[in-house]
Formats: sequence, C-alpha cells, structure tokens
Amino acid sequence: MVEFFVADVGSRSVPYEEGLVMQRSRRRAVCDGAENVVILLEHEAVYTAGRRTDDSERPTDGSAVIDVDRGGKLTWHGPGQLVGYPIVRLREPMDVVAYVRTLESVLIAALADSGVEGYRVDGRSGVWVQVGTGPFAKDAKIAAIGIRVAEGVTSHGFALNCSNSLEPYAHIVACGIRDAGVTTITDVLGRRVDPVDVLASVERHLAEAFAAEGSPVAEARDARVGVNA
Repeated sequence: MVEFFVADVGSRSVPYEEGLVMQRSRRRAVCDGAENVVILLEHEAVYTAGRRTDDSERPTDGSAVIDVDRGGKLTWHGPGQLVGYPIVRLREPMDVVAYVRTLESVLIAALADSGVEGYRVDGRSGVWVQVGTGPFAKDAKIAAIGIRVAEGVTSHGFALNCSNSLEPYAHIVACGIRDAGVTTITDVLGRRVDPVDVLASVERHLAEAFAAEGSPVAEARDARVGVNA
C-alpha cells in the first residue's frame, strides 16, 4: 500500500527547498516503519544538479543551480511539470534498476491514458517520445528520473513534462544528453494538458505498480505508524 500527498497541484508551485523538507521528513518516517508515500507537486522554476553533473552542462546564462544528492545530472523543474517523489522501501535484495524501470512503466502508462506513446531508449533513463516524421524524426525526452536510495528507502523521483515552458532547457545540457530534445504532453498533442489533468492517472498506475506481484517496492515494516501530512 502507498499513501499519496498532493501538495497543491494546479494551485501553487512549491519552492524546491520546501520540497526537500517534505521528502526528508517523510523519508525518516518510512525508515522508521511508516507507510510508503508519494509526494506529488509542481515546483517553482529551478535548476537542480545530480551527483554526475559536469560543469560544461550547467546553465550558460548564469542561473543558480541547487546541487542535490540524487543520481543523474542537471535538469529543470517548474510550473506545468508534475514532479513525483516516491518515498518507498525497496524489497530485499534491492533491485534499483527494477525500481527505475517500474517508474518508467508507470509514466508510459499514464502518457498512454493521455493519448501519448512513450517508450524507453536503450542506455538512457526516463521516458521518450518521437517528434517529427520521416528523416526529421528524433527522440525527445518527456519524463526524467533521478533517484537516491539510502537505508533501503528511496527519495527524489520523476518529472513529467505536461505544459511547462521548454525555454529553460535552451540554457543547459539537460540530463547530460546533447543529441536529443525535450518536449511536453501539450506540445505532442497540440492542446494544453496540465499536471492536474494527469494526476489521477499517475496516482492509479503508481498504486497498481507498487502493489503488483514481484514489485521491487516492499510493504511498510509497521503499518501502524502514520505519516503526518
């Protein structure tokens, strides 16, 4: 079982530092035996750099960057992007790759509900779509994943581009990838799709995937311990 904490999606953008505080308090509770939880929100505009970020990938316009303890490289968060932070205990023996693949499957399924065909690209995490046709077709990233696992419990998570601006990506090498683009559900469909429009679908697919037989996610060690919202 997993609980969902939706932090004002559609009505407020959460400062990144506030999101970190949410993650840390809930991660401590899960480590102590509380129920698994997924935080869903939209952030205020911010660049964040994972542990593998190279200096050459940082913003060319002098924008500030918050260095964080997740995997992955540099990315952007902001209004119009649904960010999910699953704070969940992984089953022993831990299979982090399987957990990342589970998140990818969830996002692919949620995209399909919106009429977008997402897929994986070998050797690259996240979810991709094809933009353009014929000789002009190329892969474009529509959802990014960057996680951390400590004491068997995950933090950080995924970002699904819904209706956010793509202009901030012009100033960075997003996710360390120089030969592919970035897109949104809105751009792919040609009609506006906001994070609140995909929220229920993402929640449903996460709950189903985490509860499925063979899931890399474990049940809470003590379901009697609650998580304060």
